[in-house]
Amino acid sequence: MINFMSYKGYKTSMVFDAEDKIIVGRVQNVDDIISFHGESVSEFESNFHAAIEDYLAASKELGSPPEKPASGKVMLRIAPDVHAAALKAAARSGTSLNKWAESALGKAARKAPARSIAN
Repeated sequence: MINFMSYKGYKTSMVFDAEDKIIVGRVQNVDDIISFHGESVSEFESNFHAAIEDYLAASKELGSPPEKPASGKVMLRIAPDVHAAALKAAARSGTSLNKWAESALGKAARKAPARSIAN
């Protein structure tokens, strides 16, 4: 069973490791790897908060913004003809516009080439 905990907008999974008798956590929905553990729920929560604070401090020290977790909410402004076409495409596929757009964005994101930024 996986449970979740949140702090400052960051969400972590909670998985019990029976062999080591610890609760293992990893921050979700960010590419940076932020993991920690605790022997009790209160220690886990304290270590989660400390991991986030350390991550935010390290990002600041490095001069790069910390990655913000994705909320799952996207507000778009698009041309009315594109909106109408998307509504029709969603109806043809038998899904809501939200589900249709999620699928289309997911496909596009997986096909998009990774960009590298040279300094």
